[in-house]
Amino acid sequence: MLKKIIKKILPRNFVDFYHKYIAILASKIYGNASNKLIVIGVTGTNGKSTTIALTSHILESCGYKTGFTSTIEFKTGDERWLNDRKMTMTGRFMLQKLLRKMVKAGCQYAIIETSSEGIKQYRHLGINYDVVVFTNLTPEHIESHGSFDNYKKAKLQLFKHLTRYGNKIINAKRQDNIMVVNRDDIYSGEFLSYDADIKIGYSINRYSEYQAKNISLKPEKFDLNGHTVTTNLVGEFNIYNVLCAIAICNSLGVPIEKCIKFVRDYTRTPGRMEFINEGQDFRVLIDYAPEVESLKNLYKAIDLFYFEKLIHVIGSCGGGRDKDRQPILGKMAGNKADIVIVTNEDPYDDDPMQIIDNVSSGAIDAGKELDKNLFKILDRRLAIRKAIELAEKDDMVLITGKGAEQFICVKNGHKISWDDRVVTREELKSRSNH
Repeated sequence: MLKKIIKKILPRNFVDFYHKYIAILASKIYGNASNKLIVIGVTGTNGKSTTIALTSHILESCGYKTGFTSTIEFKTGDERWLNDRKMTMTGRFMLQKLLRKMVKAGCQYAIIETSSEGIKQYRHLGINYDVVVFTNLTPEHIESHGSFDNYKKAKLQLFKHLTRYGNKIINAKRQDNIMVVNRDDIYSGEFLSYDADIKIGYSINRYSEYQAKNISLKPEKFDLNGHTVTTNLVGEFNIYNVLCAIAICNSLGVPIEKCIKFVRDYTRTPGRMEFINEGQDFRVLIDYAPEVESLKNLYKAIDLFYFEKLIHVIGSCGGGRDKDRQPILGKMAGNKADIVIVTNEDPYDDDPMQIIDNVSSGAIDAGKELDKNLFKILDRRLAIRKAIELAEKDDMVLITGKGAEQFICVKNGHKISWDDRVVTREELKSRSNH
């Protein structure tokens, strides 16, 4: 609350100076840790966390030690834990502390999920990046940034920042500055317009250095530069994530044969397309998918599975997270699912019932009827319980919006401990005991 008041009182340029100063100070306090690591920064709207986990998996499988920070997890060498900060890109001191821990743990690589919010607050300034990665760009955080153009400009700042500190010397070898970009995204040219020693593209639909061809889904496999790639990750959007991770690792010197081998071993990312099985005769799937494009991709992915009815538990964020998308998400759920259960997600200081009403209005527009095939349930646990109670043999229960997040964020900065996966397991066990 105090931070918000200070921001309103102080001039914008003073706030910017403060953020910049703190970023540089934090870096110096923790010994400019990023200078001792090969640092990979991943930005974009969707796919960042899975790409990071995949990249880390490939590098670790090759014998390197890695650390990373993502929306889902933190990792510093052998230590790995779920992100309990409810921030994609943590505050400057925390971020620099993690980088320092990576150095002490003997990591050679650090992979940093670099968000537009973090860039807006100059958290990237104290980090010496070697590789920057762009996954895709769709409208998100528009209220926070003021416009889609500002949101895009924030992402572009990471690419502009790449050559800020020059090239590192790691183990007596000059490290190239590298860009890895999704060439299928219409904004890829803008990201590639900045300087780099090496610029690499990956794609499905356009020519690029890493273009997937002859794609088949379920099982997911494709041809890449004379090789066949198979993955346990489901859906076309995960083909992009696999391509991106291969492009990153191959550009860093990992032979493509090893990239492909270790991609095959990777099973899942916590809270992303994660099936929960407690012996029930229907599927339960948990996924993050908080915005329109990610939900669209998720719906395409679940079409690869057989199910009778689809029961979707859905909500939407408050706290300046694009109110306009709330009824759109509801309409998408109303059109796709047989039963829609709208519940609380992360209201922050907003009225959670107002958010639920906004999402529900979209489902009603899609033809759903309240208390028949549309339910409003404020308590998220009770919403999940309702979905499980309604599920019959061969149905699919889909729970979106939080994935593996560890908290529900409510008013006045308070956080309620939470994990969709844990709660769902508890409710499934409770049902089987009755």
